[in-house]
Amino acid sequence: MRDELTRKRRADAEDNRRHLVAVAHTAFARHGPDLPVREIARRAGLAPATVHRHFPSRDDLLAAVLAGQVQRCEGQLRAALADPDSRRALTRTFHRFGEWRVEEPGLMGVLGGPEFADRRRAHAEAFARLVERARAEGVLRSRVSLEDVRLALTATTSARTGPAARRLTAVLLTGLLT
Repeated sequence: MRDELTRKRRADAEDNRRHLVAVAHTAFARHGPDLPVREIARRAGLAPATVHRHFPSRDDLLAAVLAGQVQRCEGQLRAALADPDSRRALTRTFHRFGEWRVEEPGLMGVLGGPEFADRRRAHAEAFARLVERARAEGVLRSRVSLEDVRLALTATTSARTGPAARRLTAVLLTGLLT
């Protein structure tokens, strides 16, 4: 009986942890990384002490959120590289990046920190492989360089609404793709 209660408590604790990370992700994405832990606890329907049991500081909670965000980005890049259609893979990557910028502005700046430098470098290398594959398959216009594609991807960050991001992405891709 005692083992069953311990497993139940552990499962509940893990559920609380996942719930906290999901709520914090949404909150930080919308309002930035400075949102107080008390506010995240309120949004999660949990006591601040429960948050602090799982994450001793806001930085620990933010690190868990960012780790999830980086894993999502890596998953997107893996899927793009595995897609046999390089045009579709590149187009989806552009659209997803633009969506993240609009939907999660509070997280994008934090991901630029030094603790993610190695992961960003790996993401840049994966993106370069995707672009080079598109070039080899004749999907990119002949004069379009990797730097041009990176610049266009960066330009998607200027959109502030979903419709604007989709429109800007479509315009940029029209200029890049054959």
